[in-house]
Amino acid sequence: MTSLSRATLASLPQAIARPGHDLNAVSTGIVHFGPGAFHRAHQAAYIDRLLDRDPRWGIAAVSLRSAGTVDALKAQDGLYTLAVIDRARSKRVIAAHSDAIGPGEGAKLRALLADPQVRIVTSTVTEKGYCLGGDGSLDLAHPDIVHDLVRPVEPASVIGWIVSGLSDRRDAGVASFAVLCCDNMTGNGGKLRAACVALAREYDAGLADWIEAAVAFPDSMVDSITPASDAAFLGHVAHDIGVTDAAAVQREGFAQWVVERFDVADGPDLALVGVTLTSDVRGYEQAKLRILNGAHSALAYIGLALGLETVFEAMSDPALEGFISRLVHSDIALSLKPVEGLDISAYADAVLDRFRNPEIRHLLSQIAWDGSQKLPYRLLDTIQDQLDTGRGIDRLAVPVAAWIGFVRRKAEAGETITDPLAEVLAKAATGSDVATAMLALRQVFPERLATDPRFRHALTEALLPFLDGDPESLLSR
Repeated sequence: MTSLSRATLASLPQAIARPGHDLNAVSTGIVHFGPGAFHRAHQAAYIDRLLDRDPRWGIAAVSLRSAGTVDALKAQDGLYTLAVIDRARSKRVIAAHSDAIGPGEGAKLRALLADPQVRIVTSTVTEKGYCLGGDGSLDLAHPDIVHDLVRPVEPASVIGWIVSGLSDRRDAGVASFAVLCCDNMTGNGGKLRAACVALAREYDAGLADWIEAAVAFPDSMVDSITPASDAAFLGHVAHDIGVTDAAAVQREGFAQWVVERFDVADGPDLALVGVTLTSDVRGYEQAKLRILNGAHSALAYIGLALGLETVFEAMSDPALEGFISRLVHSDIALSLKPVEGLDISAYADAVLDRFRNPEIRHLLSQIAWDGSQKLPYRLLDTIQDQLDTGRGIDRLAVPVAAWIGFVRRKAEAGETITDPLAEVLAKAATGSDVATAMLALRQVFPERLATDPRFRHALTEALLPFLDGDPESLLSR
């Protein structure tokens, strides 16, 4: 079977949507580090639609470590299939990538970063790809950063390449590009700016000052579930489109991209293709953290206690679905402050509808991992806000109790607890007074909350049914 390419594009079945722009008219305006599945399913899909209106924003996909994805894009003329898996399925060919650069092509990358037509540099390399330490600042002892300090013109890190590219542009008198991190880190733009400035300051204080003054590093938030492109999925795509596609990706129907407003000379109209531009990215992040992630954790721990396996199964249980809906709308949503451009109630409805997607197999057991790290931000902050305003917390205490019950069941069965505090949790959860022992863990429960009699009472009352094997009795709350 032949591969997807410009030559085979016209032969695809009529049901497969094709690019709406002239592929020969596209020029490179964006350099992107980390062309993994999420980038290709999310950011590139937005830019693909933008190219239908403005051909200046083609993406040069850059992989510093692995050549696999870049080679696949090169072999397919930058084309690949995006499958949207929802109640109504669809497939469309994405043609957002105007170039692809892999390991060993540093000279080409350097030239692109210096090109005045390139106005934006984006990245999805995961948090560890930015060489940050535990406090979120640049780790100057990281091997890649040590390398970049010695050989700044041949960087090993994404940070090194960004700083090198900005240095070349400053020296040439060319306007800086904007730097847009698309990884889900709170305050990602600020963290990336601080890291670039820190690296530059190690060898050129003037460059560091220029970066601080002249370069935009907007915060952003992205969201869309993107399952892995396994062999079975690639086989289905080949069957449906009639050619092989080694770069095909899939995602749910919902996609969100929120970007802090930023200035770049003659920049792209991102709002035209559905990107939310705002001055309050943090508000969107908090809504996602509390509504989406908080509800996910609640579904996971309560659903597992009920013997359920996936998010879809959990939302198919009428009692649990009703409980989660009330938790989201009547408790979590009320804890959020108004956010510019965001209808919180509508967002909550959209989140709950995503959970009902029968095509996404999201395991509750995976969501349940690392609860000690997640619950403080997903649920405990909400509980504290509700207590501060005098609102009830009986429903909010249930998923926290469900987590404690989950840990206790795992510990008593001798099963692995996937959590950095696994040993500490197992010891606390198997004592005679489990509520008191767990609340004493300051790594999880802040003292102010743990010692609040209202929370202690609500948690203890909610915990009893989980310990007695009767969690269903809580779902009418």
